[in-house]
Amino acid sequence: MSIIRVVIADDSQVARDVLRDILSRDGDIEIVGEATNGREAVELAKRLAPQLITMDLNMPVMDGLSAIEEIMYHKGIPILVVSDRSDAQTAYRALEAGALEVMPKPTFEASDAERLLERVRLLAGVAVITRLRRRGLATAYTPPRPRLTTATQSIPRDFQHVIAIACSTGGPQALVRLLRPLPADFPAPIVIAQHISHGFIDGMAQWLASLCTMPVSVGQEGEQLRPGHIYLSPSERDLCVSPRHRFQLQPSPENSLYHPSCDVLLQSVATVYGSDAIGIILTGMGRDGVNGMRAIYQAGGTTFAQDENSSVIYGMNQEAVNAGVIQYKLPLEGFAHRLLRDVCGYVASRPEPLA
Repeated sequence: MSIIRVVIADDSQVARDVLRDILSRDGDIEIVGEATNGREAVELAKRLAPQLITMDLNMPVMDGLSAIEEIMYHKGIPILVVSDRSDAQTAYRALEAGALEVMPKPTFEASDAERLLERVRLLAGVAVITRLRRRGLATAYTPPRPRLTTATQSIPRDFQHVIAIACSTGGPQALVRLLRPLPADFPAPIVIAQHISHGFIDGMAQWLASLCTMPVSVGQEGEQLRPGHIYLSPSERDLCVSPRHRFQLQPSPENSLYHPSCDVLLQSVATVYGSDAIGIILTGMGRDGVNGMRAIYQAGGTTFAQDENSSVIYGMNQEAVNAGVIQYKLPLEGFAHRLLRDVCGYVASRPEPLA
C-alpha cells in the first residue's frame, strides 16, 4: 500500500489534533509535518515534498492564501483548503491561486471524517503542475443525433437557449475560465450545479461575480430566469427549472451522495427547454450529471464535455463521454468561443461536429 505524505498547516492546536487523528486512523496517510503559520507551511513544502497539504487560511506571520501563492510559484503541490465557512470568499481566491478544493474544518463525526479522507486520497494523486495542451476546438463526434423533441413552449420567455453546467472537483477554477470571457449582454441564462460543502456557496457566488462580467447569484425559490445572468444551485437543496421559467428548490434525498444534484438541474432543463438546452459537464469525480446530460441529449439539445487534458479530475465528464451522450469534447479555452457561436448567432446554423 502506498502511503500518502501530508503536511497540516493550521495555527490552532485543536484543529491540528482533529486533522491528525482523522487522517492517521487508517494507516494509509502519514502526517510528515505540521505548520502553525503560512511561512512554516512554505518551508515544509520545500523541505518535505509532501503529496498534499491541508491549508487553513487565517494564520499569523503569513496567511494561507499567501502561502498557497508562494508554494505554487515554486513547485506545484496538491493543496486542500480546510477553513471556516466565514472564510468562504477568501477560500475561492485560494482556488484561483492554485488550491484544488475547499471544505470546512471537520468534526469527529463519522461523515466529516469520511469526507475528509475521501478528498485527501483523491487529491493527493492529482497533477497540479500545468498540464494543459492546446488542441483544436472540438474532437470527434460521437453517436448520431437523436430525433428532436418539442420542449415546453406554452409560457413566453425573453431568451432562446439555457446553458446548464455540471461540475465537481476542479469545477470552480474551470468555471472562471469558461465564464470570464463571456460578455455582459450574453443572451441566455446560465445555471450551474457545483458540488460544494454547505456554507460555501455564497462565497463562491461573490468570488465568481468579482471575476465575470455577468451578475452571479444563488438561485432562489420562484425566481425568474433572466438572460445574461449566472445562477448557482444552493448546496442544501436541489435546484430545478419549472415550465414557467422560474426556479424551484426541492429537498435532497437523505441518501444523496452529491450536494447539490447535477442530474436534477440538468434533467429539468432538458424537460422544459428541449432542443434549446445546452448541457456542459466539467471536471469532477463520480457519475452525477450523466443522467442529466443524457436527458438533454435525448431531448435534442447540445451536449459538451470538458476534455481530459484540461480536467483536474476526468471523472464525471469521462462517464458522460463513455455513456455516448456527449457530442463535443472541448478544452476549457474552447467553451466561450463555442457558446458565442451557438447562442449569439455568430454562425447562422448549428455548427457541424469537427474532426
